[in-house]
Amino acid sequence: MPGSGCTYVCEFDVLKESLPRRFEADGVPVSLVRTEQQVFAIRDACSHSAVSLSEGEVDGYTVECWLHASRFDLRTGDPLDPPATRPVPVYPAQIEDGCVCARVGPRSER
Repeated sequence: MPGSGCTYVCEFDVLKESLPRRFEADGVPVSLVRTEQQVFAIRDACSHSAVSLSEGEVDGYTVECWLHASRFDLRTGDPLDPPATRPVPVYPAQIEDGCVCARVGPRSER
């Protein structure tokens, strides 16, 4: 099981390439995105309209909000297109022994 302040989120194998999936980690809604052998964790709420980013489309290192088409960088949470102007929190995620864990909470948001 993951350590170092990480919260277990899911098994790595349940994630499909470039398909966001919603989970909760310590009560925080998180969208996990698998790209190649990496996993990114971003708060599952668009900063513009608060809709689920896990329902959006992934292209490379971006996820697009399905409602107004704002895109966010999965690595930083920064908005890349209007109407969103504020970043979305991202969380450090790692894969350990086939498990995905993330450090969520105010101190780990980037």
